[in-house]
Amino acid sequence: MNDASVFVELVTEWSWIGWLVLIALFLVIEMLTLDFTFLMLALGSGIGLITGLIGTPLWAQLLIAAVAAALFILFLRPPLLKRLHRNEDPTKSNIDALIGLHGIALSDITTLTGQVKVSNGDTWTARSEGAQIPRGAPVEIAAINGATAIVHHLND
Repeated sequence: MNDASVFVELVTEWSWIGWLVLIALFLVIEMLTLDFTFLMLALGSGIGLITGLIGTPLWAQLLIAAVAAALFILFLRPPLLKRLHRNEDPTKSNIDALIGLHGIALSDITTLTGQVKVSNGDTWTARSEGAQIPRGAPVEIAAINGATAIVHHLND
């Protein structure tokens, strides 16, 4: 026997350790991302582990694991994500809830400075997106940049 065939035989014989390492790695990454992608890869690696334990050649283990992971990602992941997000509150919160709110300019608003009273009762420092907005003019929040509302004039 030559060195290459001994190496291939050794790798095939001990491939189950590689599969266990991949499964553990994918599960740790999944715990950090919570996206179900790495869970599907871990399941595919589990299929690869099973095929290795029944004596399948390494190239077939890899192929079967890849196909299984792809099938899990395509067919199992979407319903799991849908089930996970089905009871989420669709109400916008934090900065997302401010975008699109109307308000009144409490002072002249320029591209550098200004102040706005938002319809939810909050007072924000503000900057205009372009032209100067006079005091008392109706505005709409287009974006939030740090603690500053980026606003534009609402044409009546």
